Amino acid sequence: MPYIDWKIDGNIAQIRLNRPEVYNSFNREMALQMHEALDACHSNSEVRAVWITGNGKAFCAGQDLQEVMDPNGPELSTIVRDHYNPIVLRLRALEKPVLCSVNGVAAGAGANIALACDVVVSAQTATFIQAFSKIGLIPDSGGTYTLPRLVGLQKATAWMFLGDRISANEAERSGMIYKVFSDETLEKESLALAAQLASMPTVGLGLTKRALNATWNHTLEMQLDLEDELQSEAGKTHDYKEGVRAFIEKRKPNFKGE
Repeated sequence: MPYIDWKIDGNIAQIRLNRPEVYNSFNREMALQMHEALDACHSNSEVRAVWITGNGKAFCAGQDLQEVMDPNGPELSTIVRDHYNPIVLRLRALEKPVLCSVNGVAAGAGANIALACDVVVSAQTATFIQAFSKIGLIPDSGGTYTLPRLVGLQKATAWMFLGDRISANEAERSGMIYKVFSDETLEKESLALAAQLASMPTVGLGLTKRALNATWNHTLEMQLDLEDELQSEAGKTHDYKEGVRAFIEKRKPNFKGE
């Protein structure tokens, strides 16, 4: 896949957005290749964590506007419905931890795809921009859903209206991302974090993600019922039994992701 570098290394699926000459902005081919890569992560039992970053100076500048301006290019509704929405839905449905390592600017759909991941870390010099208002559009790729839940309605509204450039440090302070690393150590540190996630009880993490996905639309009673259901499912796994044995035997558990 020329626009998506994809490989498995030590139970980690590494996905690199690969159009560095246009700051990894998405066109149709790149979006469809991203769908394929995420589907492969879902179906491959060897994959226990997913790590996403961008090649070159940027993480992702969002939509390639040259494609939008092309008279033979796709309509905006097609781009949102067929290109971006399936990426976000795949990221949220994938019951394996997804870590996004934002190595540079994340703008527009690029920012919101990053925020759809489970854990987001960034380089010190990275920035996040809800750039849609600059060209008269609304935030897509789940931005109007995700960002208010991360930072609150007031701040999310202002950032979306004004198109502010948000520094990595401000993103961390606001709760938009998990952690900031130096530019020099970002890849090493984020891959180490992905390796830690890949060594954990994958089924349990996936069930936790399922519960978190549901929490926004549940009452407390509904969420308690779901926790009861998912806890019973987690209790049937190999990794639960191994975790208990390791605790009793005072040793490090050897989780298999089963």
